[in-house]
Amino acid sequence: MTQPLSLLATPPSLVPELETPDLRLRGPRITDLPEAAAIAADPAFYRYLGNKPQTEEDTWRRMLGQQGHWSLLGFGAWAIEEKATSRYLGTVGFFDFQRDLTPSLKGTLEAGWVLAPRVHGLGYASQAVQAALNWAEPRFPTARITCIIDPDNAASLGVAQKFGFREFARTTYHSEPIVLLERPRS
Repeated sequence: MTQPLSLLATPPSLVPELETPDLRLRGPRITDLPEAAAIAADPAFYRYLGNKPQTEEDTWRRMLGQQGHWSLLGFGAWAIEEKATSRYLGTVGFFDFQRDLTPSLKGTLEAGWVLAPRVHGLGYASQAVQAALNWAEPRFPTARITCIIDPDNAASLGVAQKFGFREFARTTYHSEPIVLLERPRS
């Protein structure tokens, strides 16, 4: 009889663990899937991410891709866990999605962060982004750090601005308007 995947031993993580006052940033776990899928189906969550709910399958594929970044590129996404509750809250990290965009972001560290709507406004996005940047900058000192944000997502644009990201272009992605930002290096 085949053992269910959730009962298999957890493989060693390629993802370094980071901590902030309120958060633990760690590698994704199979046990994150139910919470991640519930978050991805919340209209307040996906409003600025294509404006359509994501299925559990979509969520699982995204988690696998996040882990794959670590294996192939040496960077990727962390699962965000609230220390006080050990509850999964979302993800933060860096990507190279090879997006079909003009201007191109290929070869950059594309920063991204998404958190459960129930924790918006608590400063968790800022803590997570700061920890991720603190990890990345000494490891990739010459890398260009970029991000894309829906032009109507004032909260995410505010987080980006707080960390020095500045708009350098506006374009469309999947037929939707998008703002491209970059973080100048000191």
